[in-house]
Amino acid sequence: MGLVCSGKCGLDTVGPEPDAHTPTHHGDKPTFPTQTLRKDVPTENSDRDLRSERDFGSELNKTQTDTQEDLECGMPTRTLLVGEYLSGDTAGLRDPSSGVGAPTFSVNGRSRMNHVDHSPSPEEVTAEVVGQYLRAHPEFLEAWLMEQVELETLERWMIRRTQRDKQKSLENGTNGKIIRKTSLSRWKFCVHADKRKMLQELTTSLHVRPNKAHVLWELAHCISSAVSADGYNLYLADNVSGTLHHYVEAKDGRTTWPRADSHGSSWSCDIGVGSWLCAWVASTRHVVRVSAPSSDPRFPKGSPFAEEQEGHHALTMVVVQSDGELAAVLELYRKKAEENFHEEDEEIVNSYLVWGGIALHYADLYHSMVKQRKLNEFILSVVKSIFQDMVSMDTLIMKVMNFAQKLVSADRASLFLVDAKNRQLYARIFDMGSEFEEDNPPQSFKEIRFPIGTGIAGIVAQNGQVLNIPDAYADPRFNRTVDQLTGYVTKSILCMPIFIRGNVIGVMQMVNKATGAFSKEDEESFEMFAIYCGLALHHAKLYDKIRRSEQKYKVALEVLSYHNCCTDDELETLQADSLANALPGVDDYYFCPLYMEDMDKVRHAIYMFVDLFGLSRFDKECLIRFTLTVKKNYRRVPYHNWTHGFSVANSMYTIIKHAPRAFRPLECLALYIGSLCHDLDHRGKNNKFMLETESPLAAIYTTSTLEHHHFNQTVTILQQEGHNIFGKLTSNEYKQVLGNIKHCILATDLAMFFPNKARLAKLVEDNLFDWENPDHRILIEAIAMTACDLCASAKPWDVQVETVKVIFEEFYEQGDAEKAAGKTPIPMMDRSKTDEQAESQVGFLSGICIPCYELLYKLIPDTEPLLTGCKNNLQTWKRIAAEQTKDTSRNKEEDREDTDTGIQEVTEEGECEETLEEIDDKCISAKGGTGKDDDT
Repeated sequence: MGLVCSGKCGLDTVGPEPDAHTPTHHGDKPTFPTQTLRKDVPTENSDRDLRSERDFGSELNKTQTDTQEDLECGMPTRTLLVGEYLSGDTAGLRDPSSGVGAPTFSVNGRSRMNHVDHSPSPEEVTAEVVGQYLRAHPEFLEAWLMEQVELETLERWMIRRTQRDKQKSLENGTNGKIIRKTSLSRWKFCVHADKRKMLQELTTSLHVRPNKAHVLWELAHCISSAVSADGYNLYLADNVSGTLHHYVEAKDGRTTWPRADSHGSSWSCDIGVGSWLCAWVASTRHVVRVSAPSSDPRFPKGSPFAEEQEGHHALTMVVVQSDGELAAVLELYRKKAEENFHEEDEEIVNSYLVWGGIALHYADLYHSMVKQRKLNEFILSVVKSIFQDMVSMDTLIMKVMNFAQKLVSADRASLFLVDAKNRQLYARIFDMGSEFEEDNPPQSFKEIRFPIGTGIAGIVAQNGQVLNIPDAYADPRFNRTVDQLTGYVTKSILCMPIFIRGNVIGVMQMVNKATGAFSKEDEESFEMFAIYCGLALHHAKLYDKIRRSEQKYKVALEVLSYHNCCTDDELETLQADSLANALPGVDDYYFCPLYMEDMDKVRHAIYMFVDLFGLSRFDKECLIRFTLTVKKNYRRVPYHNWTHGFSVANSMYTIIKHAPRAFRPLECLALYIGSLCHDLDHRGKNNKFMLETESPLAAIYTTSTLEHHHFNQTVTILQQEGHNIFGKLTSNEYKQVLGNIKHCILATDLAMFFPNKARLAKLVEDNLFDWENPDHRILIEAIAMTACDLCASAKPWDVQVETVKVIFEEFYEQGDAEKAAGKTPIPMMDRSKTDEQAESQVGFLSGICIPCYELLYKLIPDTEPLLTGCKNNLQTWKRIAAEQTKDTSRNKEEDREDTDTGIQEVTEEGECEETLEEIDDKCISAKGGTGKDDDT
C-alpha cells in the first residue's frame, strides 16, 4: 500500500503514485515522503513489491533478537539511515528483488544486523527493518514526525486511518461502530463525519423543535457520545428563581421527569455551594472532573442520580448563552469500571459547546422571533377585538383582563382604574379567573375603591414602577387577608402600570403564573401590551364621553329644532293667505326689500318659488314650513340677516325671469334655494375672524368656513320633519340639486370668485365658452351667485346708501371685537376712520362688482341693469371720495396755519352754517356702498 500524499501536488489518493510525484521539501528539511520508494516497472517480483501497509514489518517477532543487537552496536549509523529512508533520500539503496532503486537490507531472505562490529550499509536498510526500528524507538518516530511532518499531513493520515478502521469494522460485522478509548487527537482528526452528523442533527432539531431545552438535550447527547460517557444529566437554569431543574426528554420529544418532588414537579435545587455538584458548578461556573463526587467536601451531596445511574466518574460544566447568562449545567458520568475523565475529554466537550453554542444562539433568536411574531399577532387580535367592539367600559375591561391572562399564562387578573380627582383606584370587574371567557363574562361586582398607595396595586399606581414578586408571602407589602377569606393561595404577582401621555390611568395585576414565577420576558411582553391597553382604555373613555355628548347633542338638537322651526300659528296664517298676490316690481332688478315686513318677505319668497317652479312636484305646506324656518335661522345681525337673504334670492329670481333659457330647471331650483339660504346662521363676522379667534366652526371647516356652515344649515333644515321640499324629486335629481346648492353657496366666498372669474373670462376672451359644457355652466352659475350676493351695489342710490350704513355697522362691530381681543382692525372696520368709507366703496365697486357684472353681461345680456346701476353708484362714490379728499387737504392746511400763527381764523356766521351743512351731507353720503364681511 502506498503512503499518503501531503497534498502539495494536488494528488490526494491512496495507492501507488506516478514517478513525477516527488517528495515536497520545506526549507532544508524534507517532509515525510508522499510516495512509495519504488519505480512502477513491472518485474517478476512485482507482487511482492506491492505488498500492502498491513504487511509492513511483519517479521518483527522473529528478528527481535537481531534487532536488539543492532540497537546496541549500530545505533547512530542506523538512525541516520532510517532518517534518510523516511525523508526519501534513497540514493544508493537497492531492492534486490526488483533491481531498481528501492532500499533493501536482507541476507538469505531476512534481516541480519546482529554483529557488534557491523554497521549496515544503505543497501541493507529495508522497509521491514525500518518498521522494526520505529516500533522499538517510538520516541524517535514522535520526534521525527514533530520536526519533519506538517500538521495538515498528519490530519489527512488520521482521516484515512479512521476511514480504513470503519471499513474494517463493516467487514467484521460491527455495523461501523469503532471501538476505541476517548482521545483528543482521535476526536480532533478523526470525527469530522461525526461533527457533520452532529450539526445536521442539531439543524434538524432546530427546525423541528426550535426551543432551547430541546437543543440543549440534543447537544448533551452528542457530547456524551463524543467522550464515550455512559450517560449524562441535564439541568436547566431558572435565573429568575435561581434554581436548576432536571430535564429529561423522551425519544418521541415529550418531556419526562425521572424523579419528582412532593408537588409532582421535576427534581430541582437552588443554585449555590455546599450541596449538590450541579449547584456548585452553576454557582462557580468552574469545570469539575471528579471521581466519587459525594466524597468531595465542596459538594457533599454529590450527584442526585449517582446511585440510580451507578455513576462514579463525573465531568460537569456549565452551558452559557451568548449574553453570558447561565443556560444549563451538563453532567457527564462513567461507571466505576470505566476510565475516569481526562483533560482531553474536557477539550472535546468545549469544542462541541462551540458548535452547540451557535445552535443555542440561533435557537434563542428563533425563539425570540417566534415569540415576537406571536406577540404581534396577539396584540393585533387584541386591537381588533377592542376597537371593533368598543361597546362599554366594562366589556373592554373584561377583554383586556382576558387577553392579559393568556399573554403571561396567569391564573387570575385584575384591572384597577385611577380616579385622579379623588386619588383612588377603583374596579367593578376584578379578580377574573381563567374560568371566565368572552362568551361567559363574569357578573359585575359591586365597585371597590381604595386609596392610591395602599396595597401592591396602590403602590404601583403611586410610583409607576413594575412590581414582579416571585413569592407573595415573603413580601411584606402583600395583604394575606383576601387569601385567608377565600382560601386561594397567591404565589407570584406581576403588577404593572398602564400609562397614557405619561400619566398612570390604570394598574393591571396578574396572579400566579401557570409554571413558576413571572419572568423578565413576561414583563417585556406585558409592557408592550400595556401600551395598547392604555390606548384602548383612553379611547374607551373618549368614546364614552362622545357617546354621552352625542346624546346631549341629540337632546340639544331637539330643543333647537323646536325653537328654530316655524310655529304652527305661523304655518296656519300663511296657509290661509293667498300666495298669488305679489308686490309690483318684484321681478325688477331695482326692487327694494328694505321696508318690507319679515312675514311679507316670506310670502314673496314663496310666491317667487311657485312662480318659477309651480307646485306640481312640490308640497305647499312643506314649502311654507321650509321658508319660515329659513327666515328663523337667519340671525339678527346688522347686514347678513333675513333681509339680505331675501334680497339675494329676489335678484336671482329676476335673472331667471328675464333670462329663462340661460339655466336649466334643476339649475334654476338650486340657484334660487342656494340664494335664499346662502347666509344661514351668519354671525356677522368674516372667515378671517373665525380662524384668528379659533372658532369651533373654523376647527370643523378649514376653508370657506362660513359658507360650508351655511350649506350644512340648509341640509339640516331639509332633514327636519316636514321641511324636505325636494321630497318628490327622484334620487338622481335630489343628488344633483343638492350638489348644485352646495356649489352655489360656496361660490359666495370671494376667495372662490377670483379664480372662477379668471377662468370664465379666459374662456369668453378666447371665444371658447360653450353653454353645453357642464364645467362652463358651473362657472356661469358661480358668477351669477356672486352677482346676486353683491346686488346692493346695483340698487338705486337711496337703497345703496342705506345698505352701506348697515354693512359698515357690522364691520365696526367686528372691529370692536378685534380691539377687545388686543388686535388692530383694518381701517374699513375701525369706527374712528369713517371718513374712509367712500374710498373703500370706490375700490370695492371698481375692483370686484364692475368686473363681475361686466362678465355676466357678456354671457347673459339681460343682466345689463345690474351693470348700469353699479356704474352709476361708482361715479357717485368717486365724487364723494374726491370731495372728502379736498376737505381733508384743506383741513390739514388750516391745521398747519393754526400751528404757525397760534390764531384761529374766524368766518362769518352764514359761511360757517353753510360749511357744516355740506359736511353733514358728505358724512351721510359716505355711509352708502355695498359689500359683505367675508368678501372684503
